Amino acid sequence: MKLYILRHGAAEAAGAGSDDGARKLSPAGRDKMRKEAAGMRALGLEFDVILTSPLTRAVETAEAVAQAYGGHPAPQVVAALSAGVAPTESAGALKPFARHKSVLIVGHEPGLSGIISLLLAGSANSLRLDLKKGALAALDLTERFERGSGNGLCWLLTPRQLRRLRS
Repeated sequence: MKLYILRHGAAEAAGAGSDDGARKLSPAGRDKMRKEAAGMRALGLEFDVILTSPLTRAVETAEAVAQAYGGHPAPQVVAALSAGVAPTESAGALKPFARHKSVLIVGHEPGLSGIISLLLAGSANSLRLDLKKGALAALDLTERFERGSGNGLCWLLTPRQLRRLRS
């Protein structure tokens, strides 16, 4: 199975006392994410399922990807992909999707890096990664979402690299 891990695009600045979960992608972040999604499509990536954090900026990122693929598959919200959720809990929530060949998850740092570390090395803080906003990682996994179930990190692309790949 391939697990693709995408950090949400650049969002609006957080205002004092505002709801962090309601922050939308900025206009520039939205434009860049559309171009990055086109890069994913140009790479020939396919997704059986797109799972996203419920935070607005992640949902909008997942929708931009789905739109680049003609709206299919439609993103599904998974609460355990929210910011601040422990990587073990996030990975546990992904288990029902292990039957798919290709899964894309959209979320937040440092949780996404923690998920990568957990799946590859068995601990959420064994590997030090820092995914930029809009970065995409590809992992090769066995058919489960458990500690150390990863066969390897296939690649990690920056947002700029994804945008350059679009046709």
